[in-house]
Amino acid sequence: MLLAFALKASVAWQIEAGLRPSGDGGKLLTPFYLGIFLVSLLFSFVLTRYIRNWAVARGWVAPPGPQRHLHSRPLPRIGGIAIMASFLAALVAALGLNFWNPGLAWGASPQSLLTILVPGFLVFSLGVYDDLHGASVYLKFGVQALAAAMLYAGGLRILDLPVLFGDHHFSWMISLPLTILWVLAITNAFNLIDGLDGLAAGSALFSTTVVFVAALVSQTPMVPLMTLALAGAVLGFLRYNFNPATIFLGDSGSLFIGFMLSALALQGAQKAPTLIAVAIPMVSFGLPILETTLSVLRRFISGRPVFTADREHIHHKLLERGMSQRQAVIVLYGVSAVFAMLSLFLLWPTGSTLGLVLAVLGVGVWVGVQHLNYLEFGELRRIAQRTMGQRQVFVNNLAIRRAIEELKVAQSYDQLGRILTAAFEGNDFDVFELRLQATPVQLPEIPGLQLIVEHGKPPRLRWRKPGTYAHAMVSAWSLNLDLVTSTHRRCGTLAIYRLYSQRDLQLDINLLTSVFPVALAEALDRAVVAQSVELAAQAENPVLAAAQAG
Repeated sequence: MLLAFALKASVAWQIEAGLRPSGDGGKLLTPFYLGIFLVSLLFSFVLTRYIRNWAVARGWVAPPGPQRHLHSRPLPRIGGIAIMASFLAALVAALGLNFWNPGLAWGASPQSLLTILVPGFLVFSLGVYDDLHGASVYLKFGVQALAAAMLYAGGLRILDLPVLFGDHHFSWMISLPLTILWVLAITNAFNLIDGLDGLAAGSALFSTTVVFVAALVSQTPMVPLMTLALAGAVLGFLRYNFNPATIFLGDSGSLFIGFMLSALALQGAQKAPTLIAVAIPMVSFGLPILETTLSVLRRFISGRPVFTADREHIHHKLLERGMSQRQAVIVLYGVSAVFAMLSLFLLWPTGSTLGLVLAVLGVGVWVGVQHLNYLEFGELRRIAQRTMGQRQVFVNNLAIRRAIEELKVAQSYDQLGRILTAAFEGNDFDVFELRLQATPVQLPEIPGLQLIVEHGKPPRLRWRKPGTYAHAMVSAWSLNLDLVTSTHRRCGTLAIYRLYSQRDLQLDINLLTSVFPVALAEALDRAVVAQSVELAAQAENPVLAAAQAG
């Protein structure tokens, strides 16, 4: 009913604008569109069943893969043939009806159809070859780029981006790469989400509906009928592709659907308002675009090749959370429906509408990605938090560097204790313990340091941050630094403790593990020597020693 209402409204707009004939031709346009949709649906329903049985009989099935594939039995991967054939059958029927009744005037000519269908058939043929024999990444992108260039030559191109650059029109040197990039991105985006039964086909159905409605509103010739033909073909196929699937789209189907949607969006953008032309396709293809963006970013951040396969797509993450395949697909259908609904809000473009849609999308994507728990983005978040706390890192690093410089001239245990206390009282460590290799004759009392003497063991100096209790140290982690001088003489150990915390360590740990231990070891060595010299001098001059003691 909603579809019929939209079609009738479209006919009324087009008659009023002089784009459609009034009278019988205008009245026949709505049943004509509905008839083409039903023809495509019926052909797809019958052909998919026939091609599935034919492929199984000939052994053209894909066995379950050890890594990516989720099916447990061999299934045919050439479902795209049924979609392509049904789509063409519906268009042939439309041409025949238009020839029989020229008053329909649905806006298509053989030349305009061939502008999209010829490169579309090229991409479809690439997909069939890949399904049967396998194609390299370079071959895939090369053929898709050629098909995109054919669209550009036929007049389907990106000439401007008003949202970003105003009314500035691009030269061909910018327009051609942008057009190719758009086609490659959308074509491969739908191919990328084809990982669960019915996911790519169902998502394409939502996107096709949006392109259809946008074409009705903008009164773009030919696009409504082609989108209806594509929607009927996808819906008929989905009957056999929904979980548990008995046939897969394969690259022949996913690449063809993605290419046709990218081409129809370009066709619809030729006469549509600027915001509708640019924003609506981007938002309506939200799920595949989001999947593609996340996959590229994840692999780039982790240092893996961008085109490698993995099991970390959105649907894989949902399965890891305990969902069944059917539940995951239904959830992603809901996501696709939200993207489609938000894109339709842009049919009434205002500044507030665009801002609201972008805000909802941004918040939704952010929350969704957080719940998917991607390790790569968790690492990015950690780096961002560390960047925000960079001032504290500077402060802590400077405290350690200052301690290193002061240790280079320290001559006594008293100086050592004061330097260590000053270095650690402002950083993220909670306790340090200086374990001496040799037992000094005497140790001074240093504020903030606790002297621990156990029978048969060298003394230790322990510092504890105010508010840190001994029982809390059970859950702490420790770092033990061997104190060895540059002449390889061992002087003791410095044990540093930190309670487990959600906050990252705001300190360059390399400062503590490289230069600092050597400076502390040599300062300890000098303190031992200085104390020995002092004791020897007191032994030679008892009067002076008594005076100092008094």
